[in-house]
Amino acid sequence: MKNFLDEELFWIRKPDYVKIEDNKIEMTTLPKTDLWQRTYYGFQNDNAPLLQIKTEELYFSFVVKTTFESKHRFDQCGIVLYLDSENWLKASIEYENDTYQRLGGVVTNHGYSDWATTDISASIKEMWYRLSRRESDYCIECSEDGIHFKQMRICHLWEGSKTISFGIYACSPEDSSFKAVFSDLKVMECQWKAHE
Repeated sequence: MKNFLDEELFWIRKPDYVKIEDNKIEMTTLPKTDLWQRTYYGFQNDNAPLLQIKTEELYFSFVVKTTFESKHRFDQCGIVLYLDSENWLKASIEYENDTYQRLGGVVTNHGYSDWATTDISASIKEMWYRLSRRESDYCIECSEDGIHFKQMRICHLWEGSKTISFGIYACSPEDSSFKAVFSDLKVMECQWKAHE
């Protein structure tokens, strides 16, 4: 098991405010930042800040706890695997209103994004995510306690078979800003076992 923050980190669009200490990263989002490509309404945005590490490891899992103060529609923070603007995946909770928000994942292959979600209570302000890799296939899971993980989706990245970069992100697609905190960031042996 490795501490994510001990690895060689790099930013793709660093936010104006970020603080990194004691295996914790705190960032404040900027308005009008997002990751989305084409599908459904043709909209494209590729300006969310991402903190990443690179790996050639074909089998691993990455775990992180998110704590957030989102309060405006589409505010989000979570995990991201980013190859380039047209090939990536992310998982997060997107705030919708004071009743519910959307827990889900987006997979973008060759410039087209999909979005699979489930509605959860707007009162939830913490979530753990686990991203696992098996060559060019990926599994995204979530947990409310960091122990019991539930599968969100399994997917394939067409360009995700070799060196990849992955980590965390936070953004506010509309005219808002919020604080996101990432803690307990770990890279470990692949927890997504082979299908028997």
